Amino acid sequence: MLDTYKVSTYDYKLPSNLIASYPLKRKDDARVLVYDRKKQQVRHILFKDIFDFFPQGCSVVLNDTKVVKARIFGHKESGGKIELLLNSPLQENLYSVYIRGRVKVGAKLLFDDNLEATVKELKDDGLRIVEFSQINKKIPTHKLFDILERIGHIPLPPYIKREDDENDTLDYQSVFAQNRGAVAAPTASLHFSEEKFEELKERFDTKILTLHVGAGTFKPVSCDDIKEHKMHSEYFKIDTSTQKLLDSDKPLLAVGTTVTRTIEYYARKKELQGFCDLFLHPQNRPIRVNHLLTNFHLPKSTLIMLVASFVGIEKTMELYKEAVEKEYRFFSYGDAMLII
Repeated sequence: MLDTYKVSTYDYKLPSNLIASYPLKRKDDARVLVYDRKKQQVRHILFKDIFDFFPQGCSVVLNDTKVVKARIFGHKESGGKIELLLNSPLQENLYSVYIRGRVKVGAKLLFDDNLEATVKELKDDGLRIVEFSQINKKIPTHKLFDILERIGHIPLPPYIKREDDENDTLDYQSVFAQNRGAVAAPTASLHFSEEKFEELKERFDTKILTLHVGAGTFKPVSCDDIKEHKMHSEYFKIDTSTQKLLDSDKPLLAVGTTVTRTIEYYARKKELQGFCDLFLHPQNRPIRVNHLLTNFHLPKSTLIMLVASFVGIEKTMELYKEAVEKEYRFFSYGDAMLII
């Protein structure tokens, strides 16, 4: 029996050619591995047929977060080049960020559009706390996002080994994205075209919540025992209409791991707004979400551990092995898995 607490248990071999660097031209052509837990059955379908496999009578919940152009390039006052990746807003005009390049507390970083960042704190986990300003004036978050839209780049995941291009502005964004704040896309949502999203709303009761995905989603589990892992936190908000659904006994299908974590956090804390740091794994299983649509995730990541919280570690690794053998496309721009 596999040790569910051991990080190495969640490792698997993935040929690099199976990492999707670009999305498919037609979203409906994505492949989906469907695993039916009751029948212990695996099916291989295309996304265009996905709704035929959604359990009848379930409600579908999606994340409407919108990715901001969170990656910016600039220089220090001293002249050295710098790259900054926004992670999340904090409070009082402070933000957590990742900075490529050595900086000290008090350093000023200069960017296009007269944007400045002053380093306030260096965290042990690699995060830096900065304060943004423009022409010596503090700026609110919505104005910062406006500036980033003009000067920034789409923050493609680190496993996509290329620079972002104009197409990523649309491709790395769900068609129902509304609320700016994410620095990574909720990737299961990327499979929906405008037409497929309209069909979803026609055929199923559909609700929305918001969780702003942070860069911590790509952070590997570095300790040997997952009980020692400190989970990253991300801002979420649930409206009263979605709350009413979550408080009912109607079966739920979550589109993505971000939706799953938000619903499960609410199920435990009954909070409609705040910071979600819930870590789901085989010893901390879902108590409210019944079904999951998700992409294929990195080895040893909290996301593959979340998948294992639905089906167990043995079955998870078995399904991933089958996906590799059948040459599914992996990660953000890749294919999908439906657990029913």
